[in-house]
Amino acid sequence: MTIRTRNIYDPSDDKPYKLSRSKVDNFISCKRCFYIARRLCVSEPPGFPFNINSAVDELLKKEFDLYRKKGEPHPYMLETGKNLIPFQHELLDEWRENFKGVQYHHKKTNFILTGAVDDLWFDLDTEEIIVVDYKSTSKNSEVTIDEEWQDGYRRQMDFYQWLLRNNGFKVSDDGYFVYCNGDKQKESFDNKVHFNVSVLKYTGDTSWIEKTIEKIKILLDNDIIPVFNEECDYCIYLQDLNSVT
Repeated sequence: MTIRTRNIYDPSDDKPYKLSRSKVDNFISCKRCFYIARRLCVSEPPGFPFNINSAVDELLKKEFDLYRKKGEPHPYMLETGKNLIPFQHELLDEWRENFKGVQYHHKKTNFILTGAVDDLWFDLDTEEIIVVDYKSTSKNSEVTIDEEWQDGYRRQMDFYQWLLRNNGFKVSDDGYFVYCNGDKQKESFDNKVHFNVSVLKYTGDTSWIEKTIEKIKILLDNDIIPVFNEECDYCIYLQDLNSVT
């Protein structure tokens, strides 16, 4: 476990409390672990960094930015059948940055909600912003965005759409995942990995967000730790660890 020293929630503090998109997803996954991390300063161990995935993300951003400077559509955009170009905005670099991202002060809970986007496109016909997220994997089957384990991916897109709308932007319900699938069927490595890239449309649903944020506020203002979660691997691990020690 990790002892945290920053961004601890104090119910008596009237300063806005910053809550990232990933932390909201942690609440959905396990209320007990979320509470212990935010109120009691003890977090789960950090996950192992996916450096190859991060490299693909950075390269995609650089490639799309080349087309952004020219004001022209990237070839992937043409696959959507829509009249799209990369979205231009002076805050785009900040919106992409972890620990900054797109921010919105939710007055009812006094939370500052944040989320770092990968990219934004612009529909020239509807004048709507389109949220785009990059994903990387390597599997023999075709990639989709419909699996149950991808619920977090879909909520991620929902959350970015919600943040941008609350910043006054006209945002399309439809977003896209640029999904890069590393090809393992090549005969040799040759110092490079080939990717098959799919542009997958997803229609967002932000109806769950407002009520979830309000539930988080109620939970964090409470002094009672949520009950053990039988579906949480980390809760089970801690229970087994305590039974041994």
